[in-house]
Amino acid sequence: MSDRGEPTVAGWGNLAVPGHEVLSEELERATRAAVLSRGLGRSYGDSSLPPPSRREVVGTRLADRILHWDGLTGLLRAEAGFSLWEFNRLFLRRGWFIGSTPGTQFVTLGGMVASDVHGKGHHSHGCFGSRHVRSLRMRVPSGELVECSPERDPELFWATIGGMGLTGHILEVECQTQAIPSPWIWSESERVDDIDQFIDGLKEAGKTWPFTVGWIDCLSRGKHMGRGLLDRGRWATPEETGGRPLPVTRRLTLPFMFPEWVLRWRLTTQAFNTMWYWRHVPRVKKKLCHPDSFFYPLDAILRWNRIYGRRGFTQYQCVLPDEAGRGAARRFLDLLTRRGGASFLCVIKDAAAEGQGMLSFLRPGISIAVDFAVRDDTQKLVDALNELVIAEGGRIYLSKDAFTRPEHYAAMDPRLPQFLAVRDRIDPQRTIRSAQSVRMFGDPP
Repeated sequence: MSDRGEPTVAGWGNLAVPGHEVLSEELERATRAAVLSRGLGRSYGDSSLPPPSRREVVGTRLADRILHWDGLTGLLRAEAGFSLWEFNRLFLRRGWFIGSTPGTQFVTLGGMVASDVHGKGHHSHGCFGSRHVRSLRMRVPSGELVECSPERDPELFWATIGGMGLTGHILEVECQTQAIPSPWIWSESERVDDIDQFIDGLKEAGKTWPFTVGWIDCLSRGKHMGRGLLDRGRWATPEETGGRPLPVTRRLTLPFMFPEWVLRWRLTTQAFNTMWYWRHVPRVKKKLCHPDSFFYPLDAILRWNRIYGRRGFTQYQCVLPDEAGRGAARRFLDLLTRRGGASFLCVIKDAAAEGQGMLSFLRPGISIAVDFAVRDDTQKLVDALNELVIAEGGRIYLSKDAFTRPEHYAAMDPRLPQFLAVRDRIDPQRTIRSAQSVRMFGDPP
């Protein structure tokens, strides 16, 4: 609720706008005149929020039925509100996994398509929509129900993959899942001294390990800038697990909003980063790991977004392309620390082939994601980071964004005119739109 008692709806960054969700098990009926659909609301910024003039958004999470499952091939067809958490609950212990999984399992299939999500295995498994989705059933802006795929209306299909829900309402998703030898992860983690070693380590690990990710101490400066922990993982063999059953993860809930001063005090973040880095003794650790703690460590604390206080937070995630050279990551971290944007949560990943979606985020290079609390100068910080990313030839992830200016995004992504041309064809009146599309693409408010 707003201060005036109005109902509000927010993304994971707790940046709320006036509005509310309409929940229904029958998406065909609920989407007939709807302006936007959203899943579990895990996009950080305003991509799942309604535009100012329309305060209702369809929530899909009750439409979560499995429509088809092939236990021999792993082909799954389900309603758009079916969640990754539910898939893992039902199928992980039976030897199946969705190849491209993001950093949370509290996300729906429809949301995974709209964001063309990626994860720790992008260099080996690509993005979800680009690599694993076979077909979509949608309600397009005209109101018509259609099926699209790479072979059937490919232009609509590839505009929808990573299209932030702006090409229509996703009703059903058909995707290919991956057979795994056990539900456990064999992991190795290593303490790394600086950002140059980190990038070398990520690229080298990607040659043999299907999953890689790094946590960075982004407050460190000088020769130790970008020090952190590099994690490598693969599915464990049955022999390595010894037949051990996978336990159910116990979760805590953050019961209240933290006071704003907690994360604004630099020493709080500095102490956490130092402790987290030096607790990693010895330098290399090897162990059998629960997939929840490897793929989704933050899911262990429900509502962890409350740690950033009532003003909320944003995540800045960008990809710095290989052509920019190894020094691009150091230049990014230098600007981030000088501008006071450093956080206790800064993640670096290896990125490989560009997704086929017209607005898919990743391309070959290095992805860096950093969370920071919203404050009075957040817009200036994002502007400065965007200008650097443009100069390096990179781009930002729309699913995380709440502050990028339209001219900055247009300068980052030469594919944008193609995407907008598809919208002009299928939705010239912009009947499907969001708070983000109003801000970023000039849609009518």
